[in-house]
Amino acid sequence: MKKIFLPALLLLICTGTLITASADVRLPAIIGSHMVLQQNTQVTFWGWCDPGEKIIIRPDWDTTTYHASGSSSAKWSVQVKSPVAGGPYKITISGHNSIVLDDVMTGEVWACSGQSNMEMNYSWGLKQYTADVENGANKNIRFFHIPRLTADYPQDDTKAMWVVCNAEDLKRFSLAGYFFGLKLQQTLGMPVGLINASWGGTPAEVWTPKDSIENLVILKEAAGKLKAANGWPISSGVTYNAMIYPIINYDIAGVVWYQGEANVATSSTYTQLLGTMINSWRKAWKKDLPFYFVQIAPFAGYGKGISSALLREAQVKTLAISNTGMIVIHDLVDNIKDIHPQKKKEVGLRLANYALAEVYGKKDLPYKSPLYKSMAIKKDRVIISFDNADKGLMSKGDTITGFYIAGEDKIFIPASAKIEGNTIVVWSKNVKMPVAVRFGFTNDAMPNLFSKEGLPVGIFRTDDWNEIN
Repeated sequence: MKKIFLPALLLLICTGTLITASADVRLPAIIGSHMVLQQNTQVTFWGWCDPGEKIIIRPDWDTTTYHASGSSSAKWSVQVKSPVAGGPYKITISGHNSIVLDDVMTGEVWACSGQSNMEMNYSWGLKQYTADVENGANKNIRFFHIPRLTADYPQDDTKAMWVVCNAEDLKRFSLAGYFFGLKLQQTLGMPVGLINASWGGTPAEVWTPKDSIENLVILKEAAGKLKAANGWPISSGVTYNAMIYPIINYDIAGVVWYQGEANVATSSTYTQLLGTMINSWRKAWKKDLPFYFVQIAPFAGYGKGISSALLREAQVKTLAISNTGMIVIHDLVDNIKDIHPQKKKEVGLRLANYALAEVYGKKDLPYKSPLYKSMAIKKDRVIISFDNADKGLMSKGDTITGFYIAGEDKIFIPASAKIEGNTIVVWSKNVKMPVAVRFGFTNDAMPNLFSKEGLPVGIFRTDDWNEIN
């Protein structure tokens, strides 16, 4: 064999002519057939190729041709003007080879992320949604389900593919995410793409860039207190690197988030943690992404005390960040001993109403729960005022539950309460000089106070006595 090929090798060396193979143009997983592109904007197409290779992108929604060239690091990228919602379209990407993307839609794209309550799907035993799943085929809803992955450094790509909504794939997709997307699709009358990146048990630290955690001493110390687990990672940034970073060039309309249970033990830093995560995602996407999240539900498994109430309070404080929103769901708990409330359809619909009102300008949708605003003490009574209660309040029951009142001794006792318009008057005959009020501020309270539109009033406290449990 050596004698046969040696002359040919010598000829190549002497003439300076070497045979090289051209690399195929390659796309990231997020760019593929059946995808939904964010409508009416500049979307990014990118991938890999030979350095200097000429890339041509031809979408068939108009006659425009886009051009890119391979960089010295064998990458290419180009901005493409997407049309208003519609489709299906075909896109041809050509270099040394050609790739044809079929059945591409344009519409609204949202990322759905968090831990188990976002990840929770029909296959977890939610048989009440059998009819929804079996009849769920919808060519105007597309799924991109990112598998559980971790990485110590940011990754260029992930392992997933776009699929048209069908019963089999729907069984494994986030139900909260699906019902959110379905309400958008039906209300807006346009295609919706849903990107699911969630993992049960994960603390928010793993979804936040590692540098963002370690550059803040308070967050680094809190991250160090997380307890290792067998079913999920706790190292800062590892799911961000593998499940979020690979898609940050893909334009999206916003994010819906359901997480917090894993951070109950470090609730004192959660407001800063979640805010840091939100801002890091916005920086990565280079846009002020709407970010709507679910306040965690009450759960008896946290034990007696207020540990999870403190986490929910931290979530409320996160609303100080612009373009964020929160839905309250303590009325949707079917089993207080289960950390996974089953009513995922209602969660998805509340998230959808928030997005429809704030992003898409839909009117007359009840979407904001009443939240504590201020209190005034008049003799032995406390008057509580709320934001988002313009149409008034109501109780679902003869007696309003969940109120406690305390004097200077800091001992909270059950209180009476009555509705006066859009305020609540709270008192107890055993507290002559009230100082503070709490409402539903325990780990397992499910109070019965609502807005007239039917949304639960958020739990709250007027004090800052963390030593009181």
